[in-house]
Amino acid sequence: MRYVVLVLLAMTSTQVFAAEKLLGFDEDGSTAQRALESRFDQHISADEQTEWLRRLSARPHHVGSSAGKANAKYIADLLKSWGYDVEIAEYQVLLPTPETRELELLSPGHYTAGLEEDSLSEDPSTSVRDELLPPYNAFSTDGEVEGELVFVNYGIPEDYETLKRYGISVEGKIAIAKYGKSWRGIKPKLAGENGAIATIIYSDPGDDGYAAGDVYPVGPFKHESAVQRGSVMDMPTYPGDVLTPGIGATRNAKRLAIDDAPTITKIPVLPISERDALPLLSAMGGAVAPLEWRGALPITYHMGPGPARVRMKLKFNWQTVTAYNVIARLEGNEFPGQWVIRGNHHDGWNHGAADPVSGLVAMLAEAKAVATLARAGQRPARTIIYAAWDAEEPGLIGSTEWAEDHADELKQHAVAYLNTDGNSRGFVSIGGSHTLERFFDEIISDVDDPQTGVSLKERRKAALTVNADNDKEKQEAARDTLRLYPMGSGSDYTPFLQHLGIASANFGFSGEGESGSYHTLYDTFEHYTTWRDPGLRYGVTLSQLAGRATLRLANAPLLPFEFSGFADNVAMYVDELESLANSMRDDTTTRNQQIADGLYKLALDPTKPLRPPEKQEPVPYFNFAPLKNALLRLQEAAAGYDEALAGNGRPSGTVNELLYTSERLMTRKEGLSGRPWYKHHIYAPGFYTGYGVKTIPGVREAIEQRNYAEVGPQIEIAASVLQQVAERIESLTSMIAIGDN
Repeated sequence: MRYVVLVLLAMTSTQVFAAEKLLGFDEDGSTAQRALESRFDQHISADEQTEWLRRLSARPHHVGSSAGKANAKYIADLLKSWGYDVEIAEYQVLLPTPETRELELLSPGHYTAGLEEDSLSEDPSTSVRDELLPPYNAFSTDGEVEGELVFVNYGIPEDYETLKRYGISVEGKIAIAKYGKSWRGIKPKLAGENGAIATIIYSDPGDDGYAAGDVYPVGPFKHESAVQRGSVMDMPTYPGDVLTPGIGATRNAKRLAIDDAPTITKIPVLPISERDALPLLSAMGGAVAPLEWRGALPITYHMGPGPARVRMKLKFNWQTVTAYNVIARLEGNEFPGQWVIRGNHHDGWNHGAADPVSGLVAMLAEAKAVATLARAGQRPARTIIYAAWDAEEPGLIGSTEWAEDHADELKQHAVAYLNTDGNSRGFVSIGGSHTLERFFDEIISDVDDPQTGVSLKERRKAALTVNADNDKEKQEAARDTLRLYPMGSGSDYTPFLQHLGIASANFGFSGEGESGSYHTLYDTFEHYTTWRDPGLRYGVTLSQLAGRATLRLANAPLLPFEFSGFADNVAMYVDELESLANSMRDDTTTRNQQIADGLYKLALDPTKPLRPPEKQEPVPYFNFAPLKNALLRLQEAAAGYDEALAGNGRPSGTVNELLYTSERLMTRKEGLSGRPWYKHHIYAPGFYTGYGVKTIPGVREAIEQRNYAEVGPQIEIAASVLQQVAERIESLTSMIAIGDN
């Protein structure tokens, strides 16, 4: 009986919320919009998504492959048949593919790495190998090298600090790193900066292999022969075609020489399986690795250097291939010059069932349902553009080239960009511009989780509450509106958000569809439908979530941007910056004094190689006043806008244009210091994290990298950005308050 009562309470809560007014709509408009969304849901079919998933993941379909081109045509034909105006936008892009891959242990002993993945009788797709790219890292440079191995753990900055304390250098050596903890391209970047002559990256079973659970095909986790492919292009400098930074890679575009492309690695890099890594790591000596560095292979992990000595030879075909972006347009019947853009890439490293086809089929279902409603007389008010991007996997190339090629139009017309990629089973996850935070909070309150029947928001909040380990996490779980996570990089929103200043979001489901198939031969239809989302129930839910976001942005009389959530998140980031500076200052002072007092020397085991750390330059005090004053104005402006909305003023089309271009004010033409392609000063991928975000990146990275002279100027820049946004909000408030028509 208690269970029944709880269910009834949950149903009542959902029904009450459903009667509430939607952001950007009046009461009648909210009722009509929700009725439209109910009709939309009726056109979403799990069976249809399953058949598309089977069809689109039947063969390896990387950019430049015949299957990739065929998939683009198939997607375009579907969209045309539903009534969209469709074009296939072609770009000529550089794609290196492997010609020679050799890796052998020379001493002690001898081992020649297989560098191949096994076909499995339990998964017929793994025997479909026509045009399959072998395991490699795209945009590694060519090279033949020989040297001793040094184990660098995950190959992130703190790992090199540990190596220094052990007196170990990678100068002239070959670094071997585990996948994980950072984007893969950071590993050869840091290794090269520290003098290594090459990098090997392997998948340790402690992360997503047998130590995590049963391996494929018995379970979902990484098979011993599996290798994670992936780009190592220096995307924190710029994504997209490496030869045409900042401009579309059209046939006649002016291109850099390959040797002048700054985003190609400086040293060769090769990914390998745990099976090929084991003989190499087993042959290593030197100091035993720290406990936190050790993986799950049945060996003692040593750091080197040597005595393991290896030879590696890589040679690539540096070829130009055609990327096929499918662009489908449904013209709006009221504001055709305002574009809601919805995207998911279609290229994969192999069969790509999870990444990206699981997200793509959800988008196709959404597009079909939207077109069905339009044919029934319910055409969207704004133009909707559906994009199936090519060449995402080698470096966000297709979306970046299209965005660069149409930059002026997009700055003028784009309302928002909504992105999905791979999908799975579990909890909703949404990242994006914080001006869309309340908007998405409403949507996840209106969509139910297919496993539990409660709203996506309620299930997510339950997970946050149960897993909260400290007061801050408990406060976040109790927050009325769930935060959007700030976005770094890693998918096709990057050129829209961080280059053009278009409000963006990225969303999907994860947490319960466990897997080790990422970018391996085993990312197949069979693996996905067995382990990731059987029956594609979350594929349907993703369509419902994304469809509501698309339709509400397309139909809202007043675009549903709001600024209190933005101001709240920025306040948190400013507090973090000040706390970062204070904690670094205190830690540096304490550690320097302990070094000077000889405490490290006394505390460390003199028979072991671990040494005291080196002294660091003291951290000065920074003047955060300009940033705090700008934040105060932003907070007051956001509160004023909320009051104006509550007063039910009647906004004009001009207000909508000022709303959707407000994100542009967070960018500066000059871009970030040292990487001008990235122009957003609130969100950016970290220079040494890759996918991982840095908020207020100019200030944060200047502090983290101890570039103290740059902190003050970056504070002034960030403050000026917040002042511009505050000024825009004040203008909007005035227009809404007076009912400007």
